[in-house]
Amino acid sequence: MTQYNPHSAVAEQFISHTRILEVLEYAKSHQADKPLIEDILAKATEGRGLTHREAAVLMECSDRETIERIFAIARDIKQRIYGNRIVMFAPLYLSNHCINGCTYCPYHATNRTIPRRKLTQEQIAAEVIALQDMGHKRIAIEAGEHPTLAPLEYILESIETIYSVRHRNGAIRRANVNIAATTVDAYRRLHDAGIGTYILFEETYNREVYSRLHPSGPKSDWAYHTEAMDRAIQGGIDDVGIGALFGLTDYRYDLVGLLMHAEHLEAVYGVGPHTISVPRIRPADDIDISQFPNAVTDDVFKRIVAILRIAVPYTGMIISTRESAESRKEVLDVGVSQISGGSKTTVGGYAEAEQSEGSEQFDISDHRTLDQIVGWLLELGYIPSFCTACYREGRTGDRFMSLAKAGTIGNCCAPNALMTLMEYLCDYASDNTKKSAQGIINQEIAKIPSERVKQITLQRIEQIINGERDFRF
Repeated sequence: MTQYNPHSAVAEQFISHTRILEVLEYAKSHQADKPLIEDILAKATEGRGLTHREAAVLMECSDRETIERIFAIARDIKQRIYGNRIVMFAPLYLSNHCINGCTYCPYHATNRTIPRRKLTQEQIAAEVIALQDMGHKRIAIEAGEHPTLAPLEYILESIETIYSVRHRNGAIRRANVNIAATTVDAYRRLHDAGIGTYILFEETYNREVYSRLHPSGPKSDWAYHTEAMDRAIQGGIDDVGIGALFGLTDYRYDLVGLLMHAEHLEAVYGVGPHTISVPRIRPADDIDISQFPNAVTDDVFKRIVAILRIAVPYTGMIISTRESAESRKEVLDVGVSQISGGSKTTVGGYAEAEQSEGSEQFDISDHRTLDQIVGWLLELGYIPSFCTACYREGRTGDRFMSLAKAGTIGNCCAPNALMTLMEYLCDYASDNTKKSAQGIINQEIAKIPSERVKQITLQRIEQIINGERDFRF
């Protein structure tokens, strides 16, 4: 049974409403302060990150020249740390039973129109096989919050099922988990089950708005929800992923809140967020986005992504199929390093499409298959990566962060990205996608600075072509 502490004041210490308002007022009053902005841009160029105050000032800048410089710096930082690699994943929805009253989510307990589903372990295995047949190696587990229909034991059993399925050359090598805030003990059990990153979105950092949007259910406890990442780390989970659902309140407020949260985690635990997600409010069953007047435009959204990339250079940035192909192209350019492909936001949507109809959490904008997205990325000059080697080799938490901050994580990631891409091309890709990859792999291999690593990469790619699939990428 989850234990709540409604009197906790820890969250208020690092997400201070008064402080955020002061920062926003400071940013507004300094949006035309050219010497200050030049200093911030100079610091940004060094790739050491920015404070939430500095990021807020850049977010207020409106002149085109400064905005273009922000984009250019963000591109450079992303290239230095992540190169051309784009990590691929897909969500896997286990259940949409929920006891919360979130007004922006169709899973809310009072929605009587959405069909409710919970997958059996046999159905989960079928979903995993369908994902493996697409070529996925990394998934994000999603489930509504329900203490009896989707308890922790169900999630743990599902993780065991997911990892156990081997189909042809397929295997899910990393299961990230996006479930409700829970206890230190529960996080410890998730860690022991071998999860990758624990992900939880704050939705909005504005406590007043948060309370209005969460009128009932355990999630209505703002402090308990906001302190979830602290408990996850205390439970032994190295990698945590934060995010905000932009459009619930003023985007400037949530941008500052996100950065305050990242600063808190790094200050207290020495490790900032492994990932930051940037979803936008989307229509869904019984959810009318016209009721959310703070929805952000594409131009503002791109600036949010670029400023997050500059402010938190080391973090992975995630964009989902909520966004259109064109929107995803724009934000890939200035910061995003992980995207979903061929996604279904329905419970059972991969193997049981007809039975799952109507159970989606939100409407998808990018309906392309994984293969189409992989081909598209290759044509844009990116390297789609299915790599999970850091997780398997223990390069998590502060070990990953130290490499990312030093700009040397690419020494590990670049070869593994190429190897897992070759796996995909051999096992799943269409002829058109294979054609798109011609020349790109050799170009990327040529960029590997170490001759020894280059030769090992070539050797392993040759082994993959010959059918070997037992490397721990």
